[in-house]
Amino acid sequence: MQNRFGLFIHWGLYAIPAVHEQVLARGDWKHEDYEALMSSFDPVHYDPEAWVRLARDCGMSYICFTVKHHDGFCMWDTKQTDYNIMHTPYGRDVLGMLADACRKYDMKLSLYYSNPDWHHPNAYNALSTHQWKAKYPERSDMDAYISFIKAQVTELLSNYGEIYTFFWDIPPHIEDRSINELVRSLQPHILINNRGFDTGDFATPERTVPDGDRFPTMTEACQSVGEHSWGYRADEDYFSSRHLMESIDKLMAMGGSYLLNVGPTAEGEIPMQSENLLRRIGRWYRRAACALEDTSPAARTYSLSGGMPYIAVERGDMTYFHFWRGLNSSAVTFLDEDTPTPRRAVLLNSGAELPIRYDTLPSRVDGDAVARRRYHSIREIPVDDYPAEPLVLAVEWDA
Repeated sequence: MQNRFGLFIHWGLYAIPAVHEQVLARGDWKHEDYEALMSSFDPVHYDPEAWVRLARDCGMSYICFTVKHHDGFCMWDTKQTDYNIMHTPYGRDVLGMLADACRKYDMKLSLYYSNPDWHHPNAYNALSTHQWKAKYPERSDMDAYISFIKAQVTELLSNYGEIYTFFWDIPPHIEDRSINELVRSLQPHILINNRGFDTGDFATPERTVPDGDRFPTMTEACQSVGEHSWGYRADEDYFSSRHLMESIDKLMAMGGSYLLNVGPTAEGEIPMQSENLLRRIGRWYRRAACALEDTSPAARTYSLSGGMPYIAVERGDMTYFHFWRGLNSSAVTFLDEDTPTPRRAVLLNSGAELPIRYDTLPSRVDGDAVARRRYHSIREIPVDDYPAEPLVLAVEWDA
């Protein structure tokens, strides 16, 4: 997996009450009341090409779509249950429409599939979490439910073209390697996360920014634009663009992919505040993308002035310094005597080339309190011009 920036989309019946994607459980709804939402789900403004163009404009290269969340409602034309989008007033295969749009714009498509299913009669799994709203806990039959999962996986991976990744959700704590073997038999190049019925291919930290400067394994982190919900919430509290960009910058500099989630409305539209956040982040991301995608850890360590955290990565002849929390001064000084000589430095936030100086610094003195050593410094960094963005420096060295 190359580290990529992607759009996560949580969309389903839960968009109608506009509270939370788990409103059936967290709102303690009766099953019959929640399932009745199917009769009014009619997203007449759904335009998958608009979603894909938005993702592309923001520098994203894939979309991960929730085909079935914990409520069990299916957002494709499945033959395994009537509890699906085809039995709503809308009556169209929204996944198929999205897959067509992704192919048109060369956007990779990934699928999210929930292991808990609060509608299926046999899905209760006492070994797992998120089971409290199972409709028929007394009828638990995991063999029957796994057969249902396999039938649905076969549909999803046979009918919608090439799928980039498969995102299981909520580990079942049951090992059954045959399920991911089926996934791979249907899509040999697919990548599978670690929340399914075996270890899978990649880890999935959620709403966290791990410590460290490099992931030990293939990783895809995810976060939502909203603090409380992944699905559409009418009264959402949105994260700041600064907070989201910090996490994207650090996690991708660590070598991970990053899924940023939005929840479309019941009418099929991405809320304007979500779209504005995406576009603001996208404007920064497109300027910094060369330092975020397909990089490797810097071959050496650097001691820098200022004490601000950073991660250094390389691609080709360039070293990129990610200051995800910004800088506290307008200069970055290389303190090690054996640091190579920087020939050129560019602030990716603006594209501007920055001056490089080699001179003594009065604030740094030797044992006799005299400033003697000369230091290479990248100067005149306009730190106050980008208060809401992580700063990324690109440095080219003398041979």
